[in-house]
Amino acid sequence: MEKGVQRWVVDISKWDPSPHDFYSALSLLPQHQRPSITRFVRMEDRKRALVSRLLQYALVHEVLGIPFDEININRTLEGKPYLENEKAGLEFPNFNFNVSHHGDYVAIASEPLCLVGLDIVSYLIPPKETVLEFIQNFSSYFSSLEWDNIINAGSCDGILVEFYRYWCLKEAYVKAIGSGLASGLDKVEFHHTRWTNISVKINGEDTREWRFWPFELGKRHWVSVARGHPRSATESYKKTLKGIEFNGEEYHEGLHLPNVDFVSRTVEELIPLLHGGAYNIPSDKRNT
Repeated sequence: MEKGVQRWVVDISKWDPSPHDFYSALSLLPQHQRPSITRFVRMEDRKRALVSRLLQYALVHEVLGIPFDEININRTLEGKPYLENEKAGLEFPNFNFNVSHHGDYVAIASEPLCLVGLDIVSYLIPPKETVLEFIQNFSSYFSSLEWDNIINAGSCDGILVEFYRYWCLKEAYVKAIGSGLASGLDKVEFHHTRWTNISVKINGEDTREWRFWPFELGKRHWVSVARGHPRSATESYKKTLKGIEFNGEEYHEGLHLPNVDFVSRTVEELIPLLHGGAYNIPSDKRNT
């Protein structure tokens, strides 16, 4: 199952496409996916949305070997993307993925059995607000323990970093279960030792069914990955999964699969994957 554990990230600040190059990349996607990208006015937002879709199709094709024109990615009512194809095979009993973008980075993470959630944050505050004014807007989403850790983190920059690290973990969890953004953030409380050995309480109860990994991406960006039990998924998301209940041995194997580092990809690397998938070119012929 280890092949199903993937972590890819693209730095979109390094991609400065001409209008022709942008629309050429856009044309690789199915027609129904394109309006969700072109609805954005700012090019930076369009780039994030496009790269997010390119990552989804490229990862599904590379990991599962599904021809590009047979990949069917849809979204739940809450907005979580999922694969509709029934071609993941026995090797991946519950293949699922999640995407996130913020600032300069767009990323994707996948899991073969457990739920996966992913969130990226860029340590920024809106103009004309102090750090304390900014974070106060979100105080209701944190437990008293978490809030104390945030406001006692030292300098204003330290407070901001601590705030975003907690926020990133919370978002990764709610995205893993398929909930709407910000919904249920106050129900999860994170504990850690200098951001290692991370554990979580859900509705006040300790759980050993979840694991979390934070990563520093660089340029003041942070990403968190959540891995947890499929039965934690929302009802609408459960309907998209191949399996909900697994025996203890199966679930333990999925939960404790080795985590992997994020692999840096470029748009220029993703496009040949999609071209190859679209025309069903064998992988050993694509660079000849």
